[in-house]
Amino acid sequence: MHTIEPHYAWIDQYSASEDPRSPLHGAENSLDSYVNTIYGYYIHPQWDDFGSDTLFIKILFVDYEQQSAILEFIGEWNDAIENDIMQLKREIIDPLLHEGIARFILVGENVFNFHGSDDSYYEEWFEDVEDGWIAGVNFQEHVIREMRQFNLDSYINFGGQLDELPWRTYEPRKLFNVVDKIIGYRLG
Repeated sequence: MHTIEPHYAWIDQYSASEDPRSPLHGAENSLDSYVNTIYGYYIHPQWDDFGSDTLFIKILFVDYEQQSAILEFIGEWNDAIENDIMQLKREIIDPLLHEGIARFILVGENVFNFHGSDDSYYEEWFEDVEDGWIAGVNFQEHVIREMRQFNLDSYINFGGQLDELPWRTYEPRKLFNVVDKIIGYRLG
């Protein structure tokens, strides 16, 4: 797992640690020291800690004018034991919502497992975005299946083109437009 790095192609356009409006402003990541682990396996030091023992994040891009954010994850999303959604909502999402972000792209190809619990934080997040949306991109099939068992697809858009979107091939603003178009078709 230590070789799985967050996406870096847009670092010249956005860095959460350098954005004073970001919840991760000032975060420092070493390129030499591996300190964070998931179940005893070291992960690449560029992933950011938001308070979960099993799930880590990278805020890849935020556009305040487009009210959009792209978040990439690695690890096990565990709401049952770790209450990861509460940590994510309070530490990352709420500050972004406060800055006007209403469209969230969650890149989940490196989320290896999901353990669900209550959906109240997802419902709260969904209500907070009001005219926006939350899209899950490239989550693994078994993770989506588990999330659907907890009715999270009522709050997060999964499936279809979102499951195999070549998101790395787009510039971030173009990715927002592509996902917005897919969501728009769904909402009719």
